[in-house]
Amino acid sequence: MSHDSRDNPYTKGIAEFVSNLQANDIPSDVLQRIKLLILDSIGCSLYGQKLEWIQILQSTLASVDESKVANIWGTNKYLSLPHSVLVNGTQIQGFELDDVHRQGVLHVGAVVLPGLLGIVETQKSMSGLDFLTAAVAGYEIGPRVGICMGQEHIAQGWHSGATVGVFSSAAGSARALGLNAQQTIHALGIAGTQAAGLMAAQYGAMVKRMHAGRSAQSGLYGALLAKNGFTGIENVLESEYGGYCTTFSRSTDRFDLEQLTAGFGEVWQTMGIALKFYSCVGSNHTTLDAIRILQKQHPFGPEDLDEIVVRGSQVTMDHVGWKYIPQGLTSAQLNLPYCVATLLLEGECFVDEFTDAMVADPTRMALSEKVRVEHDDEITKLGSKFRHKVHVEVKLKDGTKLNATVESGRGSEHNFASEADIVNKFMLLATKALPKSQAEQLCDKILHLEKLEDAKSITALLAIQ
Repeated sequence: MSHDSRDNPYTKGIAEFVSNLQANDIPSDVLQRIKLLILDSIGCSLYGQKLEWIQILQSTLASVDESKVANIWGTNKYLSLPHSVLVNGTQIQGFELDDVHRQGVLHVGAVVLPGLLGIVETQKSMSGLDFLTAAVAGYEIGPRVGICMGQEHIAQGWHSGATVGVFSSAAGSARALGLNAQQTIHALGIAGTQAAGLMAAQYGAMVKRMHAGRSAQSGLYGALLAKNGFTGIENVLESEYGGYCTTFSRSTDRFDLEQLTAGFGEVWQTMGIALKFYSCVGSNHTTLDAIRILQKQHPFGPEDLDEIVVRGSQVTMDHVGWKYIPQGLTSAQLNLPYCVATLLLEGECFVDEFTDAMVADPTRMALSEKVRVEHDDEITKLGSKFRHKVHVEVKLKDGTKLNATVESGRGSEHNFASEADIVNKFMLLATKALPKSQAEQLCDKILHLEKLEDAKSITALLAIQ
């Protein structure tokens, strides 16, 4: 392919899948799963609205935006459509509670749903079944881009949830707006050039939370502009010079373009999305599960502990295995030793265990020093599907050694949560913002989305009346 070539089989292949997708193309288990994934993300967003960094974002945007057209979920506040999408996406990702596609390294709901629900609220009414179809279109694309890019993308410092997320957002919004394949190519091309996000944000910056919101917003812009004839980079994924893949990866042998369209209609990446039952980054969950397993087999507490050694992939090592230094809640939720200490001391690692007062808690910090994270090359060689696999060894003061290997955590695609567990998590989070009866109504409507004549009944229930 020459540098000036406009050959775009992969961008075009994605656009054709997105624009042609119909509800009856989607298997029933995928439709059932997408409803549970939507419910989970909405719960995360409703909890997120009360957080300090979200409130700064809300008030800052309100001070420069007098529009009152699109709701900030869980509040009675309204902004312009793009600004509401920015806030709502940030809310979903606001407290490390939301979904993750492990192999694609992407929080999918946070980048797809804000644009979709914003379109339903302000642009175009659609049935619940059409809404689910658009959601699946969005959920299928970002993970494929992430798989194409491989683990090196995040390893070299890009925040993949944000950089990859623009394609999920653009795809979902394009399908919701009814764009044809050529318009969808442009939506992807407009979104792709806006891809951004630096992983250094994980060490304590509030801006880490905003990456998903910006990604959601960028994809929405792509779809809205393409609908009106604005053009993007037609070979955004393929271009040898300045294309997404070549620019965001150090060398051409580090990405695999064929993964972009692999298995359309047969392999559903939506089924590869995991949910979180700890309020921390997904890379930590397998270790926390391992410790719980070992405590059931041989009860022990912090006072019994000599050392914990966690052996994991290079991505786990880089992403969460660094020495804990208190720099705010973001760094606490992303650091594996700190989260292990939290679980051991509190017996849980959910929303109530992470407070500003605990970030520099001397007891947690001292205990975190007993947790060592090491690289295991054999796990890294297994590839991105196994990037969360860990071998955990607990050494107790009495000389006892306990070992557990966990490949995928509770709520993962291999060990997916029950509807009851997901509803329970949703209600716990949603009632931080909504009255219980309203949260129950919202839950019921999301679980029966395919029967709704108008998905607007969802957006109405997201607002404080």
